[in-house]
Amino acid sequence: MSRRRGLVAGAVVLSFVLVGCSDVAASESDTPSSESTPSATTPSGTPTTTPTSSPSPTATTPTPTPTATKPKPRVKQTPQYYALRVEGQLDKLGYPVGDVDGDITARSKQALCAWRETHGMTVSRKGLTLADAYSVLNATRRPTPTRSPGIYVNKTCQIAYQIVGKAYKRIVWVSTGAPGYETPNRTGKVWRKWAGAHESSLYPEAYMYDSLYFLRDRPGIALHGSRVNSLVKTYPASHRCVRVTRPEITQIFKETPIGTKVQVYGDY
Repeated sequence: MSRRRGLVAGAVVLSFVLVGCSDVAASESDTPSSESTPSATTPSGTPTTTPTSSPSPTATTPTPTPTATKPKPRVKQTPQYYALRVEGQLDKLGYPVGDVDGDITARSKQALCAWRETHGMTVSRKGLTLADAYSVLNATRRPTPTRSPGIYVNKTCQIAYQIVGKAYKRIVWVSTGAPGYETPNRTGKVWRKWAGAHESSLYPEAYMYDSLYFLRDRPGIALHGSRVNSLVKTYPASHRCVRVTRPEITQIFKETPIGTKVQVYGDY
């Protein structure tokens, strides 16, 4: 009887052991779920886990960040740039500068000298200044003269102004008397007009063109053209008379009646 009970008990224990092995076997044969992966055993016995792959995120194009537009750097202009603009404006307004090339020559300085005088600035033959540039480039027309009609010869600038009515009709280069032959600073009136060319009574082969005699000194002192314009220097170079460029003297001669006021002033 006791032997039978022992056999029964052993059968029961064996059945529990077999059931347990069956569960383990079933677990190892199942397909792993998406939430867990089987563990592998390394030779040292330490389990390692194989990472599962995860879906890559959807790629998106980055939005460019707007950038502020940088202002263009200010170009620093050369003195010649401003000289060129000033010469062009002077020439446009009737102040003779010669070549408009950005080179402030003696001719350009004559024009600047005339500009200063007609605009109430300090009269001089010095080069271009910042004050000159502002004055010239901001102007749109010639100023209105404050003097009566006539012809005005400025020996400092070596410039003559022809004023007709209430306007500067012409501004022209002149060359007054050289040292020892200075043109006197006086006011006269045109008393004689001699059209065309005639030879000087004092200097043989020295021809005068379209002469306007305004002082009765002996011999008379006149404004006149010369054989070539190169004789109208940027400095005093005549023998007391006032040399004027051609064809400017021809036009002045036509427009100037007897009795017109002529004034000479200033120092070179």
